[in-house]
Amino acid sequence: MPTVRVTQEIHNYLFRGGVQAVITRVLVTGIAVFLAVMTVPGIEVDSVPAGIAAILVLVFLNLLVRPILFVLTLPLIVLSLGLFLIVVNALLLEFTAYLVKGFTVTGFWPAVVGAVVISLATTILNAWTTEPRLVEPHAFPQQRAPRIISPDE
Repeated sequence: MPTVRVTQEIHNYLFRGGVQAVITRVLVTGIAVFLAVMTVPGIEVDSVPAGIAAILVLVFLNLLVRPILFVLTLPLIVLSLGLFLIVVNALLLEFTAYLVKGFTVTGFWPAVVGAVVISLATTILNAWTTEPRLVEPHAFPQQRAPRIISPDE
């Protein structure tokens, strides 16, 4: 059986910020999916375990599959000025419904509206829960004052 070796770069990408960041990501996605289920007709959850499974699958898909879809659809994203990302998120939501029994999305348009609700909710909650990133002062080298060279020297 082949073994999977996780390199340091992949580990840092998946778990940057530590376990607390992973838990925060799952909770934020959970709240966003809950809001989508409550507000969007056509997105339904049959039970709490199905909802938890849908949240975990959606976090996993956003973490691993979404970057690949982003690269593959980059020309469409650029041409649509970023609006095609809503379609990518809707497809991920539909795929989550396909994978999780008890989590249903009845069509493409409920998936689009749900993707918008989830995107807005995660954006607001991530802005509220994460600390702002500061630019390191040493990222920009200090400029020296120009030295005037006189022709007499």
